Amino acid sequence: MKTDVALLQAALFGYQSQIAEMEKAIADIRRKIGNAPAAELPNGKPAKRRLSAAARKRISAAQKKRWAEYNKQKGQ
Repeated sequence: MKTDVALLQAALFGYQSQIAEMEKAIADIRRKIGNAPAAELPNGKPAKRRLSAAARKRISAAQKKRWAEYNKQKGQ
């Protein structure tokens, strides 16, 4: 069965426009609930997120706990 290139191009254009509309709707919803994407710097890179000292301490403790468990199992 021969496919019509023009028909496929029209379908592709339609799907791309639907994707663009959905992305706009998703961005609007995120903005409304306060879950907007991170701000970007003037060079186009995302702004760095800063962790508090308490958060770094919790992450460190959790990682040390994981490594201790790994080493315990490895030693058996």
